[in-house]
This record gives sequence, C-alpha cells and structure tokens, in this order.
Amino acid sequence: MDELARELGMSKKTIYRYFPGKRSLLAAVLDRQFARVDKALASAAEPVAGQAFDQQVERFLIAAGGELSRIGAPQLLWGRGDPMLRPYVEQRVEAVVYRRIDELFRTGHERGLLPAPPELLSLITRGALEQLLASRLPQDLDRSAADLLRATIDVVLHGAVRPPDVDAGARTQDSA
Repeated sequence: MDELARELGMSKKTIYRYFPGKRSLLAAVLDRQFARVDKALASAAEPVAGQAFDQQVERFLIAAGGELSRIGAPQLLWGRGDPMLRPYVEQRVEAVVYRRIDELFRTGHERGLLPAPPELLSLITRGALEQLLASRLPQDLDRSAADLLRATIDVVLHGAVRPPDVDAGARTQDSA
C-alpha cells in the first residue's frame, strides 16, 4: 500500500478510507477491468448481419483471449499475484467469458449449425483457451497467441482432419 500511495500521490489513510485492505482494492480494480471485458465481449458475441456463425464464434473467442490477456487474468488464474484473488478471478471469468461461450454454442446447436453437443464444444474450448493462455507455446512456435487461438478455433469448429482437397484449397487461399 505504501508503494501504491506514493504512485497515486495520496496518503494511505485516504486509500484506506475507501478500501479497508489491499484485497478489497484489488477486487475493485478487477471489477472495473472485468466490466470493460464484459462490455467488449457482449459486443463481440452479437451476431453481425451477413456473418457466418463460425465467424461469430471466432470473433468472440479471439476477443475473449485478447481481453483476458490485456487485464492479466491468466497470470492471476495460474498462481501469480495474490492467491486469495484466484477464486474471485475464476468466478468472474466464468460469468463474463464461459457463460457466453456456453450460450453461443447452445444457440448454434439449436439453429442446427453445430451437430456436436454444445456442452462438449464448451468443455473443449474452455480447456483450449485456458491452456493456450497459460502456456509458452506462442513463444516456442514464434506465433502470437491470437494466431494459435485462430488455429484452435478452426480445429474445434471444423475438425483437425480434412480431405486432401479441402487442405489444398485452404493453403491456396492462405497464400493468395
């Protein structure tokens, strides 16, 4: 709190008037951060006229990964920072991100766009997002987390194994 008071140019007494302790201050900061994340993801989850469902899912998941990275949620979730905040961050990620993912997949399934059970797709996507945000894979492959998330989304939505003509067509489009 000493360092924070110095950075803000105010006394600790003033800070403690509004926040009884460090955790309540951090929780207030996280609330503000997650409010921004919530707003960004609400916008990303909205269907766009003329946009295919898989593009809507991709847009949402890339926004989710970007927003969570921006606020440092992966670091808080995987053991860095105040351990008392981890359950709080988990709860906020569940409410802001994963419930929307669940809803998006349920909607796609109800519209006949996803033959797989939405619960399975949600579970796979949650695991992939969590592992990707926590891993060193982007650095090891010299690719951005967003690039790897796009590849993950492609695998989840379209499958990893495709007929050779589909792969050749995709490569031709990518190189153009």
